[in-house]
Amino acid sequence: MAYDFTTAANSVEEYWMPFTPQRLFKKAPRMVVRARGMHYYDQDNKPILDAAAGMWCVNAGHDQPKVKEAIKAQLDLLDYAPSFQFGHPTVFKAASRLIAGMPKPFTHVFFSNSGSEAVDTALKIALAYQRLKGEGTRRTLIGRERAYHGVNFGGISVGGLPYNRAVFGQLLPNIDHLPHTHDLNRNAFAKGQPDHGIELADALERLVYLHDASNIAAVIVEPVSGSTGVLPPPKGYLKRIREICDKYGILMIMDEVITGFGRFGSMSSAEYFDVMPDIITMAKGLTNGTVPMGATFVRKEIYEAFMHGPEQFIELMHGYTYSGHPLAAAAVIGTLDAINDDKIWDNVKKMERPFEEAMHSLKGTPRVVDIRNCGILAGIQIEDHPDKHDPGRYCREAAYELFRRGVMVRYTGPNICVSPPLIFDQSHLDEIVTKIRDVMKTI
Repeated sequence: MAYDFTTAANSVEEYWMPFTPQRLFKKAPRMVVRARGMHYYDQDNKPILDAAAGMWCVNAGHDQPKVKEAIKAQLDLLDYAPSFQFGHPTVFKAASRLIAGMPKPFTHVFFSNSGSEAVDTALKIALAYQRLKGEGTRRTLIGRERAYHGVNFGGISVGGLPYNRAVFGQLLPNIDHLPHTHDLNRNAFAKGQPDHGIELADALERLVYLHDASNIAAVIVEPVSGSTGVLPPPKGYLKRIREICDKYGILMIMDEVITGFGRFGSMSSAEYFDVMPDIITMAKGLTNGTVPMGATFVRKEIYEAFMHGPEQFIELMHGYTYSGHPLAAAAVIGTLDAINDDKIWDNVKKMERPFEEAMHSLKGTPRVVDIRNCGILAGIQIEDHPDKHDPGRYCREAAYELFRRGVMVRYTGPNICVSPPLIFDQSHLDEIVTKIRDVMKTI
């Protein structure tokens, strides 16, 4: 049977879309039917420059031949295999390849299906590890205001976006939060890591005083807070968090679902920021967005803490039906091959400064109140609309108009987020910036 997935949907009513205003979308659906390289294409075959890498995830570009080849080869052999007490070679190969590219302290990886699950896995490992060490009173988890750690109950509990939490009532117990690091008055239009704000890390000392170190299991932070509008860490901030964690025996978890897998020109941004956490979470770019997958990386001493007791007993009572799915594992291998063969991460290092300059060239554009960037991530903050019931209206209107003009961006609150596939060049930057500037003049 020949399938044609480019024809119009017979109805848009039945699908309850994620993180979408259903009624607004279904009045005028924004649809794409195919993609290649840096572009999506709509049903009229109009190209739409992808300035968001899908959703931070298509780092090696759309329709990547090596990724497709790997998935097809695996599908011809094995469509599914259980991961509970069974295995298949591809997932072990994928794990070895990933660990080989990680910073040295990381020796093991646990696979899941998404960033949300990678985060919940990390939180559970942290709690279990502290108990295995004989410190079972360490049950408090510390997140940060304006953080996004996925949508599972663990992630929204340590997360700090009020609109992700408010309607769900009581979340996990034993949770607290650090203040966010956005300081518009002192750091507006900072290039890279802002100069001001390292002192905000000292709030962790106050939380230790409040809860007592003997009760705190872990701190989780995004190196760059992404979904809230791209907030780079102040200079020295992450190092100070690491120092306080070391001082009190607290695990440091870095959520790299957005910053990992190339946004900073390497597998992990830990080396970029010169800070080595205990646990790292990733997803999105792992499979170039083709097959859902999440990953939780741990240091050797954390893994080995579980490897005691009778060998026939399960050391960690945790996992998912699709953990290490054959197609996802194959996609990891294909993505790594594409990155290496096409020197994609070299392009990141080459284009980091031009990307920064292009984004900051929008300073002075109407309604732009701040621009933030780090690696190949940027947030362009738009002024609030005077309607207090719809303060993000200007930003939303700009994002919709950009799509009509052939550029896809992600918008969140008052922020336009720019994170193109990592194969981009100067011509793509020029188009993105020109169209954002032109659109903002009309809003």
